[in-house]
Amino acid sequence: MAKEQIKIEDVLQEKNSNERDKKYNQYVKQVTPTHNCLENIGKAFLIGGIICAIGQIFTNWYGSMGANEKDAGLYTTITLITISVILTGLNIYPRLTKFAGAGTVVPITGFANSVASSAIDFKAEGQVFGIGCKIFTIAGPVILYGIFASWILGVIYWVLKMVGMM
Repeated sequence: MAKEQIKIEDVLQEKNSNERDKKYNQYVKQVTPTHNCLENIGKAFLIGGIICAIGQIFTNWYGSMGANEKDAGLYTTITLITISVILTGLNIYPRLTKFAGAGTVVPITGFANSVASSAIDFKAEGQVFGIGCKIFTIAGPVILYGIFASWILGVIYWVLKMVGMM
């Protein structure tokens, strides 16, 4: 026997608070999507691996054109960021992210996507108050805490070096 489908209207119209809470919890359970953890891990691993493999292909290609290892890595980073921004503008990267989850968020392409998508979302508010103010809405905390964490680690390294432990 299938469970009774709860509608939000039924929850809102319920007068008894205990019954309303019970119906609300049933409604939430009913509309909350379920996820297969292994499937999500597999998708993230697959797409993240493909992104990294593409990056390695670019690194090898730039190296074969005469760039040293450091420069090839720099060119690869710029290329992946550019591709990510273009795919975000074409609304392809967000669909890929919906499919692969963390597989697209973790590489540098995910960071570029977060900056580009913020710029696209707030473009209608103008260059200054839209794009200028909101472009780092998502990426800003990553930058802030990344800089702060590297400063803390630098201080720890400096202290350990001063006491002769490094």
